[in-house]
Amino acid sequence: MAKIYYDSDADLKHLKDKTIVFLGFGNQGAAQAQNLRDSGIPNDQIIIANRKDDYAADAKSKGFTVEHDFSKAAEVADVVFLLVPDQVQPRVFNESFSPKLKSSATVVVASGYNVFYKLLDFKPTLDVVMVAPRMIGSSVRSLYVKGKGFPCFVSVEQDGTGSALPIALALSRAIGATKTGAISSSVREETAMDLFAEQALWPNIIALFREAYSVLKEAGCTDEALVYEMWMSKEPAEIFQAAAEDGFIRQLKHHSIVSQYGQLSGASKIDGTPIRAHFKDILHNQVLNGKFQREFTKIEADLEKEGDANPLNRLYTLSEESELAQGEQRVRARLGLS
Repeated sequence: MAKIYYDSDADLKHLKDKTIVFLGFGNQGAAQAQNLRDSGIPNDQIIIANRKDDYAADAKSKGFTVEHDFSKAAEVADVVFLLVPDQVQPRVFNESFSPKLKSSATVVVASGYNVFYKLLDFKPTLDVVMVAPRMIGSSVRSLYVKGKGFPCFVSVEQDGTGSALPIALALSRAIGATKTGAISSSVREETAMDLFAEQALWPNIIALFREAYSVLKEAGCTDEALVYEMWMSKEPAEIFQAAAEDGFIRQLKHHSIVSQYGQLSGASKIDGTPIRAHFKDILHNQVLNGKFQREFTKIEADLEKEGDANPLNRLYTLSEESELAQGEQRVRARLGLS
C-alpha cells in the first residue's frame, strides 16, 4: 500500500531562508504560489519567473516579484517549481535554468512526463521531486482558502542532497496538500496513469458516445433529445461527482431500480478480455516504451502553426465531422449557444 503523508510528517523549517522560484504563473503556478505565501513563506522569498505577458501582470497584481530573465531567476533559486506546459519545459529548463542552478537546488515537477522520459538535464547533485496536485489550479487555491486539503502525489526522483524527501514534504504542506494526505508515488506511476487515461480510457469513452449517438439517431431519436439525454443535462457530471463522494459502484444507489439493474447486469455480460488487451497494448507499447513521447516530440513545433498545418487542428476538424458533433452544433445553434 502507498504511504500517505500528513501535516505531522512535514516540517516547514526545511524551507527556511530558501528562495523559491515558480517557472510559470498559470493556473497551478498562481494557486501554489499564493498557498505557499499564505502558509508563512515570506513574500520576498518567492519569485515568479515568467515572460512579459498577462500571467506576469497577474503575478505582479497579486504582489509577487516577477523576473523576466530566467537565467537570473535560476541563479538565486534554492527551489524551482516547473509549472510551464510539458512541451515547453525541456527547452526552457535545459537552456536557461539547468546551467545556472545551484548545485544543491531542488527541482519540483507537477507532472512526471519530462522526468520519466529523461528530457530534462539534471546535475547529479540536485534534488528532483514531484509534488503533483490531482486537481485543477483553481481548486487547489479554493480548497486551501476553505481550510481543506486536496489529493496530491509526492515522490523523490533524485536525492542529490540527502534531504529531498523532507523538502518535498515541506513543499507539499506549504501548498496545502498534506492536510488530507499526500500519496507516495513516482513519475513512472503518474505518467503511466495520466497518459493511459488520455490515450486509452477517454478515447474509448469518446468513441462509445459517438457510436451510441449514431445508433440512436438511426433509431429515430432527435438531436435535441440525444444531446440532453447523453451529456448536456449534466447528468454524467453528477454521476461522476457522486462516484467521487460515495464510491464508483455505490453511487448507483442514487439511480432508479430499473437503472441499477440495467447497468449492473449489462456490465456483467460484457467480456472485458479484448478491452483489457487493448488497454495493455496502449500502456506497454505506446506509453511506457516511449513511443507516444517520441511521436509527440516530432510534431511539437507544428503545434505553433495556424490552420491545417497544425496537427491538433486537423484532429479537431476530423472529430467535428462525426454525427455527434454535427448534431450538437445544430442544437447549440438553434438554442443560441454557439
